Amino acid sequence: MEAKPRILYLLKILLERTDEEHPLSTTQLIGILNEEYGISAHRTTITKDIAALVEYGLDIVTIHSMQSKYFVASRKFELPELKLLIDAVESSKFITKKKSETLIEKIHTMTSPGQVAKLKRNNYVVNRIKPDNEQIYYIIDAINEAINAGKQISFRYYDYTGLKKKVLKNKGEIYKLSPYKLLWCGDYYYVLGYSEKKSKVINFRVDRIASKPEILDKDIIPMSDDFDIENYTKEVFFMFSGEKVLVDLRCDNSLMKTMVDRFGEDVTTLAYDMTSFRVQTEVSASPTFFGWVFGTSKIRHHMI
Repeated sequence: MEAKPRILYLLKILLERTDEEHPLSTTQLIGILNEEYGISAHRTTITKDIAALVEYGLDIVTIHSMQSKYFVASRKFELPELKLLIDAVESSKFITKKKSETLIEKIHTMTSPGQVAKLKRNNYVVNRIKPDNEQIYYIIDAINEAINAGKQISFRYYDYTGLKKKVLKNKGEIYKLSPYKLLWCGDYYYVLGYSEKKSKVINFRVDRIASKPEILDKDIIPMSDDFDIENYTKEVFFMFSGEKVLVDLRCDNSLMKTMVDRFGEDVTTLAYDMTSFRVQTEVSASPTFFGWVFGTSKIRHHMI
């Protein structure tokens, strides 16, 4: 086989299997090339190929001994950097559990198998609720593409019934939006944009979008010059803080989505009657929480 394919397979072996703690000798490299890839090599060709890879820019360290050994000393990402990436993925509230596992497996390929064990994290993220929308990567990508192109998008949005069943909102209505920004707030992604139907700027939870949005040929309605995103986010989004207490709330069925958004899909809900349900959960008893409870007319009864 030609030298060019051989050197590429040699590069693959070194990147995938070597590190400081796991060097491979000349004999081992020759054996792997021959047994796994059907490529014949000799000591002299291995030495020349290694020299060519070093000249190309690969950081290969040679351990000189009775039989030379080699390993890749540095990569695009160092172990501490990969650990940070894994921590970010595991703690992210908008990436599903399945997607998190897939992404972490891909991060593992950025180092040698011998180092993968060191990437095992021992973090426990308190109250980390993962969504179940497996298309979220593609939804975000499509929205971002539309924003960059200045085009409107259309999509369906889902809601929850009083029995916590996921259904398309407004009987599958197709929403159209001039997307302006993707917002990250409270561990959730939102798309912010102008709705011609509502004649105002509104937002949608990205993980509540049913499937990848369609990018329309129609240009967006430009953002108003006096629109202040910072003030908008302060008015629309808020967080709770305060002492933890157990609460029992009686809510109108239309508030199921609100409760799931606030407390997660595993929140304890109990049917109360044909038009309402109860929520039992732990909350932070702050003025913001009490204001939210008393300001929501469809929470008809509460006990703390």
